[in-house]
Amino acid sequence: MPSIKAPKLKLRIGTRGSPLALVQARQVAAELERLGEGSVECEIVTFTTGGDKLTTERLINAGGKGLFTREIDRAVDEGRCDLAVHSLKDVPGAIPDGQELLAFPKREDPRDGFITTSGLKSPKDLPKGATVGTASLRRESQTLALRPDLKIVTFRGNVQTRLKKLEDGLADGTYLAMSGLERLGMAHIAKPIPVEDMIPAAGQGIITVAARPADMDAGLVDLVRALDHAETRLAATAERAFLVELDGSCRTAMGGHARLEDDVWKFDGEVLKPDGSARWAEKGIAQSDASAEELAALGQNAGKHIRAAAGGELPSFEDG
Repeated sequence: MPSIKAPKLKLRIGTRGSPLALVQARQVAAELERLGEGSVECEIVTFTTGGDKLTTERLINAGGKGLFTREIDRAVDEGRCDLAVHSLKDVPGAIPDGQELLAFPKREDPRDGFITTSGLKSPKDLPKGATVGTASLRRESQTLALRPDLKIVTFRGNVQTRLKKLEDGLADGTYLAMSGLERLGMAHIAKPIPVEDMIPAAGQGIITVAARPADMDAGLVDLVRALDHAETRLAATAERAFLVELDGSCRTAMGGHARLEDDVWKFDGEVLKPDGSARWAEKGIAQSDASAEELAALGQNAGKHIRAAAGGELPSFEDG
């Protein structure tokens, strides 16, 4: 009697529809199918989020952090998707009740990449009064801290859209995350900026897989957790604790970065005035075998020290 093949379990993965988001979701899907050894089939479900609909405005004018995740989170809550794949830097400190960030695959290069049509290495190399395009308040403030004479114009859109704006002469330089460029096979177009010059956004270079574990089979939860990279999870824990401590939103220019370096955990965090005229920075270290709780404390303490140094009230951008 012929054997009857068990049907594959279909997983619906929610993601933004941008080229980079699709690459990230497909990487997760391929790895889940590999780990599932033929028992799992993944379907990518794309969403146009509130953040994707912005073409010229800053995020603060349209609701701030969470604009790139809300529609996908809602689909997971309503059972229209089983999993969500997010860029961690887009995920607010508070996630929806019942959801959990189940996995953090290995981090890519967390640095910012600087791009010009002439191949300059840094905003420091731009001519006096040149224009830099960015929609990131962090990058704007950090740029002005390096070069107060530069002018900032708002660049929104996916990687291809921003590169087109640069080619059209709307700015002399712009930034893109090195991690995204690596995933798209485009890292060669940018010059990485040292963390010492521009501390990345908390979570930059990390993708995460979110779900409602209580609504999932235990074996499936274990399968998703198998995507986890322990060192990346610990870095994410420190950076998100820093973000939460400072109530990080799209109104405050801030960067936070944790990494295991020379067998020690190192953390760098900062908050800047919008015009870059002042910055409050804090460093911290922890042992290489530090626990998740100790890494969370590392980020949290950095945030507390920065808030105290800034006088208890963080500088923020106004709407407009």
